[in-house]
Amino acid sequence: MLSVGIDIGGTKIAGGVVDDAGTIVEQARVATPTDPDALADAVGAMALDLVSRHEVVAVGVAAAGFIDATRSIMIHAPNIDWRNVPLRAEFERRIGRPVTLENDANAAGWGEYRFGAGAGSSNMVMLTLGTGVGGAVVTDGELLLGGNGTAGELGHLRYERGGHACGCGQRGCLEQYASGRALQREAREIAAQEGLGAGLAAAQDAEGVIPGDAMAQLVLDRDPGALEAVHRVAVALGEACGQFQAVLDPDLYVIGGGVADLGEALLVPARVAYERSLPGFSGRQVARFEIATLGNDAGLIGVADLARIRG
Repeated sequence: MLSVGIDIGGTKIAGGVVDDAGTIVEQARVATPTDPDALADAVGAMALDLVSRHEVVAVGVAAAGFIDATRSIMIHAPNIDWRNVPLRAEFERRIGRPVTLENDANAAGWGEYRFGAGAGSSNMVMLTLGTGVGGAVVTDGELLLGGNGTAGELGHLRYERGGHACGCGQRGCLEQYASGRALQREAREIAAQEGLGAGLAAAQDAEGVIPGDAMAQLVLDRDPGALEAVHRVAVALGEACGQFQAVLDPDLYVIGGGVADLGEALLVPARVAYERSLPGFSGRQVARFEIATLGNDAGLIGVADLARIRG
């Protein structure tokens, strides 16, 4: 059976026709309009175009934001002017068939759980380390939504009391310490130090930013400043996962997003920090850590599968 998944990103809308094995059989991409109505029109047009060439049983749309428990209303979207919008109905009106609506991080987490690094697990946490930190939780084979539909906002765990200001309005959230933005901040601080920061300082561009490929190369070259920056982010990640373990007890953490491209340079210190942070008895079972495998396609694959399952 085929279904359509559409993932609304900040700069592009990615869509695809996905089979029940998680394979994308056709893809489409368009730039994300800034006007909310134009954006909904673009999603509808993409879905209709994909449906016109395939026998599709369901359509799913993933978007960043807080979605109510009925998966019908976009309560608040951080990057689009959607406030208490009946978004599922808006899409269904344009597409002419039932639509499944889901948070983008949940969709990506479900995609990895079903067809990616989480395959074979039944209790999984996914953390996406990008500009911020996205989260998704699968418990006993079910996506955790919570009483109001907004569970899984793991990036807004209070990691440090009175810490860095977060875009959510609080201070000290995990995403200020374990994201791509956090890695840049740590790298800039280290670059200002003589000796340790020499490699990072040399890699900075005119705006004081260290490009991702340059950071990756410095890590590969075992540059001490770059490794220290990654270590600081990894420790925050691992310590947070130790706290998640006390509540969720997953058997697997899947790490995605741009920072995850650092691979074992990130995971090795994260695992150490995680095990040191575990509450409870000595010798308790520990979760595995894996890098996500579906990349930028995780969201559209996941929401297509959710649409097929939810009917």
